[in-house]
Amino acid sequence: MEILQRELVYLWYYFSVQLEQIFPYWILGMLLGSAASVFLKDRIHTVFRSLGDRKLGVLGIAASFSKSGIKDDWLAAFMITGPATKITNLGAVKIVLGLKRFLLYLAYVMVFALFTGWITNLLV
Repeated sequence: MEILQRELVYLWYYFSVQLEQIFPYWILGMLLGSAASVFLKDRIHTVFRSLGDRKLGVLGIAASFSKSGIKDDWLAAFMITGPATKITNLGAVKIVLGLKRFLLYLAYVMVFALFTGWITNLLV
């Protein structure tokens, strides 16, 4: 029972620290998102109406890059590293993992992207 109580205290401390670090940014995001939805709603709707029947998504984004002359292996590496290296994601990963594991995360993303580009180059 003592072990369970100690583990619950550790979990409570961990989540309370995480909440203290993330809460101000969550509030800021809610305020900015609400302001954008109120004041930019018409502009956002106009942009989406102007897109019409164009297909959007990962394959559409990749096809447009490919048509502009980017090699497929470079494109594969870019498509993997893009979401993994967004500044918001990197900040969250660094806070959660710490510096040592964060650097390992970056190394893993780079190696995996290079490997994917190499495999794509061999297959295409």
